[in-house]
Amino acid sequence: MDVIFNCPKCEQELAVDSTGAGTEINCPACGETIVIPAPELVATRAGVDTDGGAPRVEVHPVNPIASSAAARVEMHLRVPDRKTPSEPLIAKPLVPLEAVAKGSDKKIRVKTIKHTDCIEVGHDKFDEIVTNCLVKIGESNIISITTLVYTHLDIGTQKLMTDYGVMIVYRG
Repeated sequence: MDVIFNCPKCEQELAVDSTGAGTEINCPACGETIVIPAPELVATRAGVDTDGGAPRVEVHPVNPIASSAAARVEMHLRVPDRKTPSEPLIAKPLVPLEAVAKGSDKKIRVKTIKHTDCIEVGHDKFDEIVTNCLVKIGESNIISITTLVYTHLDIGTQKLMTDYGVMIVYRG
């Protein structure tokens, strides 16, 4: 027969064999040292007369699982209350680009936007053009965005010029 009791510190419900009554154990939930209480006598059988001073007869169910702690409907569980979001316990690895490309009917494409191509009548429209391109592609289709720094020969001055741009890899 199992002795079913609650830990006095964390209220965790425990079930221990009655032969362990009076011995000390550590609570599996909080680690508190607990003395296993003596088993209580269970309800009497229906239709059996009992004397007022006589001990009650224990009822042993036909199915021993029915009296186990797992079969009890009432459960006293506590959910930890956290102020900040908790981190996932298992980090999922990123899907390789090859698998993404095979699993999708869209092809992987590359769009390169150079800063010098975005200057119109003395106005720098690089940010606006990159933003419009990203909106057109859609956030769910973007695989990576990489900044670029490159040099090129300016035809008018015949000097090497350093410039920047962005390379967008996407499905589309």
